[in-house]
Amino acid sequence: MTHTSKPDAPGEPDDSQPLPPDDLAPRLYEVFAVLGPLYRRVSRKVELNEPIEGLSIGVRAVLDLLRAQGPLTVPQMGRAQALSRQFVQRMVNEAATHGLVEAVANPAHQRSSLIRLTDDGRTAIDAVITRESALLKRVGGDLTDADVERCVRVLTRMLEVFEDVDVN
Repeated sequence: MTHTSKPDAPGEPDDSQPLPPDDLAPRLYEVFAVLGPLYRRVSRKVELNEPIEGLSIGVRAVLDLLRAQGPLTVPQMGRAQALSRQFVQRMVNEAATHGLVEAVANPAHQRSSLIRLTDDGRTAIDAVITRESALLKRVGGDLTDADVERCVRVLTRMLEVFEDVDVN
């Protein structure tokens, strides 16, 4: 079977129609089979560059989230990243030790400070993003914006299925 937008022959599935659950599950397993090695290789690449930028994978994740969303509490960061609050707190503490983030008053909650990037933190994460963007440009090939949009859509739907998993 080929993957085109129309059936190749009578009886072949139409790729523009949603897959039945019994057909969808094995195809989504193929996504997991790619995601695991991809995540581990990206993590390893970040770890190998840690001496250059001084950022662990966990600190990098905190800085990237704050860069994208602005100041957040530790519990908000944990929920956003599906990580335990305790782990995020350790990463925030590490980042604060290096002057990359700072705690500021939270008008919505006295006991849960907002964490925000410092100028040094913004400079550090911007350098990481620039370097990683140069690597991602090497993906190239024939990928279209529609391909990327579909990929994000599929991964987002898969993430929704596991939304109830407690990470604490």
